Amino acid sequence: MNFYIESDITKAFTLPASFYRNPKVFEAIKNDIFYKSWQWVGHENLVELPQQQYPFTLLDGYLTEPVVLTRDEGNHVHCLSNVCTHRGNLVVAQNSNTKKLICGYHGRRFQLDGTMEHMPEFKEAQDFPKPCDNLYKFPLCHWGPFMFMGLNPTFNIDAVLEVMNERIGFLPLHDFKLDESRSKEYMVHAHWALYCDNYLEGFHIPFVHDDLNKALDYSNYETLLFDHVNLQIGYAQGSEEIFNFPESHIDHGKSIAAYYFWVFPNMMFNFYPWGLSVNIVHPLGLESTKVSFQSYVYDESKLDKGAGSGLDKVELEDEAVVEGVQKGVNSKFYKAGRFSPTREKGVHHFHRLLARFLNSRE
Repeated sequence: MNFYIESDITKAFTLPASFYRNPKVFEAIKNDIFYKSWQWVGHENLVELPQQQYPFTLLDGYLTEPVVLTRDEGNHVHCLSNVCTHRGNLVVAQNSNTKKLICGYHGRRFQLDGTMEHMPEFKEAQDFPKPCDNLYKFPLCHWGPFMFMGLNPTFNIDAVLEVMNERIGFLPLHDFKLDESRSKEYMVHAHWALYCDNYLEGFHIPFVHDDLNKALDYSNYETLLFDHVNLQIGYAQGSEEIFNFPESHIDHGKSIAAYYFWVFPNMMFNFYPWGLSVNIVHPLGLESTKVSFQSYVYDESKLDKGAGSGLDKVELEDEAVVEGVQKGVNSKFYKAGRFSPTREKGVHHFHRLLARFLNSRE
């Protein structure tokens, strides 16, 4: 099934309802979009010291890809497949601190960079070892103290980070600290892309978010589009908390309360004067999505003020709307909608990217 989104937003229709209902499309999204994009890993302190290993499953229940982070004795971090190249057993079962990675099934041993170095009872094996006997190494990108990985990414994340750094590069990301008490997971009974659709426009703010609408100047709300990322800028209403920009900053002199970055296909980075809320949208099923919030605090004195306050309330309001839309797109009488040219540029951008990736499948 191919999808077409008109490039001219004034003429364009949204993705059809079938996009959100079709199991084959949902499966195609996994292979043609998620395998070809970048995904959030987390803070570099997951492997803070040499010889540390941190196993995890990337988007468990959807991609379900076993991965292990390692930091070698040279202080280099590696992102490796956690699947033994002998018979497919998981190599690292839990967080550990060892000089080697050793599979507990038959003793195959790997260096911390994934190179296989020993295998019992293989002396008679011909043409062994080969490069395929090493653990697969995934691309890993560092952004300050944060890390991203790709399974088989088809676009350059450096270009995405350049866009983000233009606005928030003045902030000391290494000073941002994870606040477990403000980090939560939400289950949303809706398609993952509907959740992103909702995030990508400020159009609904006056209708859905009373408190947020009081903190933001809706008339000046702005959406900027780039290749695989877009930015929504929330301007403060009155005397709400705003960023203190250096004179050289592109937005110096503006009363900005929030930067909302969305990175294709499912990552959201919300910067407030107090710090950063990372939101990862995790598909589980056609009508099931997990959204993980991780809060990194920089300035505690600005918590619970302005646009960056009441995030739990905003989230629950968004969930109610998105779950209502899910019921609506299941109707046989809904086909597709139109975009607001002034308020839904971000959604239009997202739909064009989805169509482009799905239509270019190999």
